[in-house]
Amino acid sequence: MSSLFNGTDPFISMANMCPVLSTPVDWKETSEAHVFVADLPGLTKEDVKVEVDDGALQISGEWKDAGEESGKNDIWHRVERCRGKFRRRFRLPENAKADANGVKASMENGVLTVTVGKQEVKKPEKRVIEIEELK
Repeated sequence: MSSLFNGTDPFISMANMCPVLSTPVDWKETSEAHVFVADLPGLTKEDVKVEVDDGALQISGEWKDAGEESGKNDIWHRVERCRGKFRRRFRLPENAKADANGVKASMENGVLTVTVGKQEVKKPEKRVIEIEELK
């Protein structure tokens, strides 16, 4: 137990190990679209990949290692910011318009916004099935 509290914040340690905690995403549904908003501080649009495949939205990317930002003789006392690869995947509902024209993405100040348009879902038609008599 003492290893959990050896000078590091246990929540930050856990968040850095868990991509769900280190890559927060909000998902809201409006009358016209599903809107996903992801906080990706320090990343640019070139660092992030947005894909729609098999009815799912996937957001992935990579934060560069802190060691790449420093010189050989630098000594790091704390490294709390997220590093490494991340991937978030969301199963899109039936009303999501997941074709090339239905998905738009933009990024500003480290915040990614993905908008997935909505389409009308056809309700299955009701039919009466005749029951045959077997002889």
